Amino acid sequence: MMKPLGVVTRGTTNPNRLRRVDNWIVETCGDALRAAADPLVVDLGYGATPVTAVELRARLTAGVRADVRVVGLEIDPVRVAAAQPAADPPGLTFARGGFELAGLRPALVRAFNVLRQYDEGEVADAWRTVTDRLAPGGLLVEGTCDELGRLGSWVLLDADGPRTLTLAAKLTTLTSPAELAERLPKALIHRNVPGERIHDLIRALDDAWRAAAGYAPFGPRHRWLETVRAVRAAGWP
Repeated sequence: MMKPLGVVTRGTTNPNRLRRVDNWIVETCGDALRAAADPLVVDLGYGATPVTAVELRARLTAGVRADVRVVGLEIDPVRVAAAQPAADPPGLTFARGGFELAGLRPALVRAFNVLRQYDEGEVADAWRTVTDRLAPGGLLVEGTCDELGRLGSWVLLDADGPRTLTLAAKLTTLTSPAELAERLPKALIHRNVPGERIHDLIRALDDAWRAAAGYAPFGPRHRWLETVRAVRAAGWP
C-alpha cells in the first residue's frame, strides 16, 4: 500500500456545509461525469465525520447518474474507521489516502477545506499531485467555505491547471462581497492585496454592490444580479 501524501487536518465539518459546491458540481461537472467510463468521485479529506461524503453521493446519484461511486479518503485511520458505518458499497466507501488518491483514477475529486490548512507554497504541488492521478478528462474542485457553508469559493482544475474561480454566498446573510475575501482558496487568500487581480475583482464586486443599493428593496438576489451585470459590463468575465 502506498503511503498517503499530506498531513492530518482539523477535520471540522457540518451537515450541508458543502451544499453550494455540491449543487455547482451537479450543474457544471454533471456532463463530464455522465460521459465518464467510470463515474468514480473522490471526496478528499472529508473530515472528522463522513456526512459531507454521504451528502455528495446522494446529490450526484439524484442529479447526475445513479451509478456514481464516491470514495471518501482521509489520512487519519481513526476517521476512516469511524466512517465505516456510513459506507454503502459499492456506491459509497471510505479508505485511507491523501493527495496520491490511494491509487485511484477518479473522474472528479472534491477537496474542500483541506489546502486552507497548508502553506501557500504547497498548493501548486498538491494540485499537480492530484490532477496527475485523475482519469483522462478528470476534474479537481478545490476550495474552502465557512463553518455553515454560507460563504465559499473554489477553483476548478483539469490536467492543464486552473480553469475557473467560483465565489458563492447565501445572499440573505451577505453584507458585502468583501466578506468573500476571508474564504478564498489558499492559492488566492494571501494575494488579496493591491496590485493583484483577485483584489481588483473583490473590490469591483464590492463597489458594484454598493452602487446597486437601490435594488435592495427588491431582495438580495436582484441586488446581486445587478452587481454581476455591472461587473461584467466593466470587462470582467
